[in-house]
Amino acid sequence: MQSKLPVLERPGDQARWRMLGLICAGVVLCMTTWFSATAITPELVQLWHLSAGQVAWLTNAVQLGFVTGALLSSLVSLPDLVPLRKLMGVSALVAAAANLCLLWVPSIGLLLGVRFVTGVALAGVYPPALKLASTWFVKGRGTALGLVIAALTLGSASPHLIRSLTDRVDWQAVVEASSVCTLVGATVLVFFVGEGPFPFSRAVFDLRNVAVVMRNRPLVLANLGYFGHMWELYAMWGWFLAYVRSASPGLGLAGGRNASLVTFVVIASGVAGAVLGGVLADRTSRMFAAGLMMTLSGMCAIAIGFVFEGPVWLFFAVAIVWGVTVIGDSAQFSAMATELSDPSYVGTALALQLGLGFALTLVSIRMTPVIAAHIGWRWSFLPLAVGPAVGVIAMVMLRRLVAKRVVSG
Repeated sequence: MQSKLPVLERPGDQARWRMLGLICAGVVLCMTTWFSATAITPELVQLWHLSAGQVAWLTNAVQLGFVTGALLSSLVSLPDLVPLRKLMGVSALVAAAANLCLLWVPSIGLLLGVRFVTGVALAGVYPPALKLASTWFVKGRGTALGLVIAALTLGSASPHLIRSLTDRVDWQAVVEASSVCTLVGATVLVFFVGEGPFPFSRAVFDLRNVAVVMRNRPLVLANLGYFGHMWELYAMWGWFLAYVRSASPGLGLAGGRNASLVTFVVIASGVAGAVLGGVLADRTSRMFAAGLMMTLSGMCAIAIGFVFEGPVWLFFAVAIVWGVTVIGDSAQFSAMATELSDPSYVGTALALQLGLGFALTLVSIRMTPVIAAHIGWRWSFLPLAVGPAVGVIAMVMLRRLVAKRVVSG
């Protein structure tokens, strides 16, 4: 009997693209809880009298929770023990509940605690979503993963849109709306998605393989690129609202509503970047696509300070190019890890890349407001350009190394 797999591999196959659309819809809805507290930072500062360090931990607690959840999930092989759609659905329910607790927490410690739990829960949504989408694609996987990253981007930006639309409504509306979106996302993931015809073999984290991963020079270079990308990404996403609010007088923007709307547009513009990055990687190479995106995003991290006081159209142009390029390379680093690793330790390679990358965001997120307190917000993003600079060098070296091995092999 003839295999049906080649039929599913055709670019025009409706089943896999419909499934990818459902996965992306679920991710968009669930990821609204990631930056829900960041979007209402001014209100939380006023309510809790938060210091700059505590404000940074509103985002960092989610990052730390995500790292913890991802590593624990890998250690116990949770994605191999629980069907992916059920794992994602239950995790989304936990994220929605933890997010809703923002309405009632009695102390700052518990406020940060529920953000940590939110991060742990989202680790059961985002990485499994990438894996689930990959089971439907071999050819065009870069584009497919780019679309999942686009969904992550849009979902992460959505709380800022909700805040801009509810500017005259209590901040609780943002929390409630993001939790409802996550519940709807959980429903989509549990009842409407499934695994594709190209499943992965068991891939778990094994501490004994860490040394092997660290000796794999191409993989080390790919990870350096990812670390440079992560150094910039979440600090930019986490602090852009504060940056726009500080720049607003010079730009002629008035009110928190405008700042939230601008922040949404800039972060959400990354949807185009994630798709373009995936298409570019499939048509050229992952190293070229990632290097190009990091070159442009690093230039924007430098340029944004020069247009801090306008003209407003130029500020928007630089900010949107930054929003597009800062996320455009993300999916390619995970793909590189799977391609450059031996199949026997791909789980360790992915967990190590993810864990160290998100751990690095704790430093850049905490560092940014400290720099702003000393030199002002205008130039506070300058140090973020170091990340993509290191990443570009790593991609150039990796490209040369791969080319050399192809020639010698």
